Amino acid sequence: MNLFKTIVLMALLSGLMIAVGGAAGGPRWATVMLIASLAMDGFAYWFSASIVLRMYHAQEVTREEAPELYDIVAQLAERAELPMPRVAIIESDMPNAFATGRNPSHAVVAATTRLLDILDHDELAGVLAHEMTHVKHRDILTASIAAAMASVISWAAHIAFFFSGRDSDNWLKDLVLLLVAPVAATLIQMAVSRSCEYAADEGGGELTGNPLALVRALQKLDDSVRHAEPPEEATPATAHMFIVNPFAGVKSKLTRLYATHPATEDRIAKLEAMAREG
Repeated sequence: MNLFKTIVLMALLSGLMIAVGGAAGGPRWATVMLIASLAMDGFAYWFSASIVLRMYHAQEVTREEAPELYDIVAQLAERAELPMPRVAIIESDMPNAFATGRNPSHAVVAATTRLLDILDHDELAGVLAHEMTHVKHRDILTASIAAAMASVISWAAHIAFFFSGRDSDNWLKDLVLLLVAPVAATLIQMAVSRSCEYAADEGGGELTGNPLALVRALQKLDDSVRHAEPPEEATPATAHMFIVNPFAGVKSKLTRLYATHPATEDRIAKLEAMAREG
């Protein structure tokens, strides 16, 4: 199913790139975007994880450099019967985490320095179990490709805006190119990611046997992101990859269109119900 979703996502994002090209310059630009989208499909499959990690300046660490983080990931990987992923740390004042990679054998689990500071051992295990569930469900390929390609579409829309000609007859087309294409790309991500978050929460709770630890972690993370500015490197195109939306505290109406996660209170309610059922 996730392979099918990935293929559909790549087709939709490629189609959006072609539409942007056509709107900007007719058939010639549409052809250019077709070729670019095919190249991007292949590039995103092989290198999307590297793109995201570099975007956030994630540094891979060893057990000697981050023993608690590394050991928790290793224990969860063994419990989930998964290959040991690479482990990375992001220097950031916002607590968050994500997993990326094209498959479980090439997975990377990344956590921010602030996340490591504010969570206790069980809460950190809950967050990392959520991310390892994404790895097990193979959500990470879809998420990584969506992040890479939506970033390119946003870039393409801005380039098309500047090359399309901005006379008085073109103002509506310019508005579509500049705003609608990036929003449309993100709406496609939303359709993919929200159900995955519920499933990863449930899987994370099962993996640790302690869903209430993940509840406490989500409460801390949600409170933190609502009272902090997102990292400078954060973009709406990559927000869906994190365990909590880094833009949750941004109040602009446009940013709300980029909401990629279910409401934290809904996620917590499901985890609490899971804990009651035992």
